[in-house]
Amino acid sequence: MTISNKIKSHLLSRRTFIHTSATVTGAVAAVSSMALPFKAQAISPTVDLAEETIKYSACLVNCGSRCPFKVHVKDGVAVKISPEDGVDEAIFGQHQIRPCLRGRSARWRTYNPDRLKYPMLRVGKRGEGKFKRISWDEATTIVAKELRRVIDTHGNEAIYYQYGSGLTGANLQGRNTCKRLLNIAGGFLDMHNTYSEAQLNCIQPYVFGQAGNIYGTEQQTLFAEIKNSDLVVMFGQNLAETRMSGGGQIAEIYHALEQSKAKVIIIDPRRTDSVTAFDSEWLPIRPGTDAALVAAMGYVLIKEDLINEEMLKQYTVGWSDDTLPATASSNASYKSYILGLGEDKTPKTPEWASELTGIPADRIKQLAREIANAKAAWVSQGWGVQRTQTGEHAARAIMMLPIMTGQFGRPGTNIGTWGGSVGYTLSGLALPNPVKVSIPCFLWTDAIVRGTEMTAAKDYIKGKDRLSTNVKFLWNYASNISGNQHSDLNRTHEILTDESLCEFNLVWDNHMTASAKYADLLLPDVSTLESDDLINNSYQSGSYHYLVRLQQAVEPMWENRATYDVLAEIAEKMGFKDKFTEGRTYQEWIEHAYNEVRKKETHLPTFAETDGMGIIDRRIADSSKHIALKDFRDNPQAHPLKTPSGKIEIYSEALAQVAKEREILPGDRITAIPEYQPAVEGCEDHEMLKKYPLQLTGFHTKGHCHSTYSSVAQLKEVAPDAVWMNTLDAQSRQIKNGDIVEIFNDRGRIHLPAKVTARIMPGTAAVPEGAWAKTNKKGVDVGGCINRLTTQRATALAKGNPQHTNLVEIQSV
Repeated sequence: MTISNKIKSHLLSRRTFIHTSATVTGAVAAVSSMALPFKAQAISPTVDLAEETIKYSACLVNCGSRCPFKVHVKDGVAVKISPEDGVDEAIFGQHQIRPCLRGRSARWRTYNPDRLKYPMLRVGKRGEGKFKRISWDEATTIVAKELRRVIDTHGNEAIYYQYGSGLTGANLQGRNTCKRLLNIAGGFLDMHNTYSEAQLNCIQPYVFGQAGNIYGTEQQTLFAEIKNSDLVVMFGQNLAETRMSGGGQIAEIYHALEQSKAKVIIIDPRRTDSVTAFDSEWLPIRPGTDAALVAAMGYVLIKEDLINEEMLKQYTVGWSDDTLPATASSNASYKSYILGLGEDKTPKTPEWASELTGIPADRIKQLAREIANAKAAWVSQGWGVQRTQTGEHAARAIMMLPIMTGQFGRPGTNIGTWGGSVGYTLSGLALPNPVKVSIPCFLWTDAIVRGTEMTAAKDYIKGKDRLSTNVKFLWNYASNISGNQHSDLNRTHEILTDESLCEFNLVWDNHMTASAKYADLLLPDVSTLESDDLINNSYQSGSYHYLVRLQQAVEPMWENRATYDVLAEIAEKMGFKDKFTEGRTYQEWIEHAYNEVRKKETHLPTFAETDGMGIIDRRIADSSKHIALKDFRDNPQAHPLKTPSGKIEIYSEALAQVAKEREILPGDRITAIPEYQPAVEGCEDHEMLKKYPLQLTGFHTKGHCHSTYSSVAQLKEVAPDAVWMNTLDAQSRQIKNGDIVEIFNDRGRIHLPAKVTARIMPGTAAVPEGAWAKTNKKGVDVGGCINRLTTQRATALAKGNPQHTNLVEIQSV
């Protein structure tokens, strides 16, 4: 029996069993009707007597956690995914790491009909999705020649490695290996920020000092500390859907809440699954108004004498006028702003904030008192809050809440950021980038169109005052940014299809994604089930951290090849194979990386002994040693922060200087204190609201991680995408639950089913991000991709992703 027929047999032989499950019956119908990626005809299921073997793989997508799992294999076919065994369920930190429904769908993703099979070269216009099959020798020759041509003609700065997170959890396979080749070739234009939390990561150092990593986890408390909290307040944080891993932060917070029985309050435009999961109180809020809410709570704290002024003088700069730096003007403090003594002369009363946020003034007062009077109040924020056009203001304001109330540096407290994580130390094959210039990752389309006009003063370029060239070579690996996750896809389409701008677009992926259709050269990649690696728990799994060896569960299908082997062939054609490989095969690199880790972790077994182990080592961090600002709180003189003053900077002289120097758009502001700033296309954009009266935000869904897993039919059945809209808004438009509706603005139009519900703030709509873009002949995105509607207007300070700030209208189709 051919491998194609074996796969079909194993996929379909489980049909009877799956039909008994009400949750996935529709998925079965979808799988039965879809065209499988094989030429052979479907065959009848047969009795399967083949011996089963088990290999360890993992889900490596960008959810923040990293779930290893067992792959059950028969006849070379992955027939089942099951969790690893764990050590002792009774002990947190030795418990089983259970993959969520996405991880459990890894075999469906591996065998999905849209898998790329062969190297392909574009034959039509860019973006048409027309390709011809070519050999790997032809493909690697093209890459080598195009790299050399662009470097010789435009310089290494013309090569841009596209932001992408399809294999965030990979270590030796994929992204790091691609960058190794490019760095040996002279480097590439680098990026800073992320699409996830650019605004928060950019603003945090101005308040607390520079963190040691991109996600700032060393300045955040572990969620395990909620075991010592009596109140938990979360702004737009939805761990029940964004951190579903059994080895991650959702398991940790469940465990902590079981111990503390803390009251949980979630402030969010939607009543998310976390509200139910944590038995929380839901406070619906209008998008983009969080800073107003915090300022109003500050007003209550001041007026009701709930603030320890002496404490704030000791630990902060800029709370009150007598703690301002000499360069600041009078009444420039945060306290003066709150009381209406600053430039705007508006007291930030609960009544003022209620008009903006939609939260009753009495509830604002009560919330301020609850936080101030709690024994240990945990305050944190999700990244959706700052993924707005004024996100830096909102993120910084939320950080003020634990500071004003003294709820920081103590057990059970946080500092208004996400919450911490501890990673298991890894070793890899990375090399430094000789090009020291980087751009905000959200501005890559600008770098294609107007790269030589981009400056440090206007565009937040790092390492250089001005770019020396436009981007001419786009390297996309495991990235669906270009045609799906970037904003204003209609404009992005125009840029990418203009071949006089970006001269070569390489796409390397598992599936025919929306971005893959823009490729000049399209390379098929192995799936995680078809590859080997050495990984850790990734960047947001919390206190539980571990080391995992992935071993190939099934042979690569069609002509898919390991990334390292392809890159070694390209390196050979560019004349530096020996430098790239250092004389090692890919398997030898894995062993080398493991032995480097073992030098520090001497208790680990030999590499040979790790064969078939999966999880090699697992640990739980002591949360008492990961409390944000604890050392500073205990002794600020001995442990100053890495800010210019050594204190928490509520007023930032550095930001005041940036505000003078940065060239910004009308409607933008950069302020020295965390003021509420109305957004363009926000709740106070009254002229635009006349045309488009609904605020549109995005959200993460259980069915896909960003755009990864979006094409898996089983997950579409279990967690279908739909636009959330409030019952009142739907009734006024004569829209019923399940109706196909059109969501539109000046940038584009999309179609989705309507989810009519009281679980979202009136005047607000929400669309899950990550659906694959697909336009019909009328230009309507029938794939339901929210980024057909989002704006490319980057934020003022971070030049970050503003995709939760949009105004739209919705109508029946």
